[in-house]
Amino acid sequence: MSHNQPTDRVSLIRTAFLLEWISLAWMAVEATVALTSSVAAHSITLAAFGLDSLIELASAGVLIWRLGVELRHGQEFSEHAERLASRIGGALLFTLALYVAASAAWSIRAGKGGEFSSLGVAVALAAIPVMYVLARRKLDIAEKLGSRAMRTDAVESIACGWLSFVVVLGLFAQLLTGLWWIDAVTSLGIVGFLVREAREAWRGEECCSESH
Repeated sequence: MSHNQPTDRVSLIRTAFLLEWISLAWMAVEATVALTSSVAAHSITLAAFGLDSLIELASAGVLIWRLGVELRHGQEFSEHAERLASRIGGALLFTLALYVAASAAWSIRAGKGGEFSSLGVAVALAAIPVMYVLARRKLDIAEKLGSRAMRTDAVESIACGWLSFVVVLGLFAQLLTGLWWIDAVTSLGIVGFLVREAREAWRGEECCSESH
């Protein structure tokens, strides 16, 4: 039941549902491949990439719940779900930022990097265009719905796309140059961005021109 919500808004929510289910399916594959490859290659960026996939799985689940609340009970009843989903998303972003920073620090202290992984590079290359399209569509929906929670989920897709690029760059650079620390250093490029977006999501700042 949409509880007499505007038809356009219901259509946007249904589109958002589709995007989140696509995210769930892709992230299940991505997490499995990235984490398996990270163990075999001892790669921090692949491990961070895999953890990000798990975080996106959780985020998509939260968004599906939040969107479901609005479809069943209406926009006014979704405000609490929106705030809670935004905070959960912020916490997930903080978790990812902490993991990436800690893992990079551990690798630098240990003085060793990861090995090249063809399978890891393949899934990372495939993720770049997938995440680009998903992130753009999610940001557009977030703008139209006025949803910070949806924007936070889009940011996690952006982070996934960025980490995909970092994985490819870091592993190829390490393969070509033999510099073990490249894997760790390149993974730090996303930390500041994640922390900034996580703080905004946790505070529940408005992301869009339209209000709820």
